[in-house]
Amino acid sequence: MTRLMVLGLLRVKPMSGYEIQQLLLESKTDVWAGILPGSIYHALKKMDKEGLVTISSVETTGNRSKAIYAITEQGEAEFNSLLLESFSSSSLNLPASLYTGLSMLTMGNISVQNEQLLTAIQSQKAQLQAKYEEMKTGMDIKKQHIGDFDPFTDLVYKNFNSQCELQLNCLEQLEQILQSK
Repeated sequence: MTRLMVLGLLRVKPMSGYEIQQLLLESKTDVWAGILPGSIYHALKKMDKEGLVTISSVETTGNRSKAIYAITEQGEAEFNSLLLESFSSSSLNLPASLYTGLSMLTMGNISVQNEQLLTAIQSQKAQLQAKYEEMKTGMDIKKQHIGDFDPFTDLVYKNFNSQCELQLNCLEQLEQILQSK
């Protein structure tokens, strides 16, 4: 994911690792793309060695200097390959531990109490709700910077929102079932 994202952003314009990192953090893209902020620098250095990116300039401010990276022709080819791969990979991540746990509840003789399960579900709901709110905030920030989304970005955000809402609904139904026992 990191390589595809970095190469894709460098196709828009040459940037420093810091600029890429800030753009991903501000827009919360790091959350849904699963990119750790520190991985940007590692990826840039590795891709520079591989000839996928090159340092187009070095900007100096006071005692600090930063490398500005640009994508190479070889990087364009790698970007296209990674892009195609991203569309052929499954977007549904299985196995999911929740579903495995649910299947175990039907086995009987479970020593975990319903109250413990409810507490765990509430914890998962809180985490998911926080991530959902974080993504909505990221969407608002991104809209402030770029205006309306293109159809692809709009689709990604709508799909993410729908998935969060479906998962929250599933957890709420699970809570209701456990509370009725």
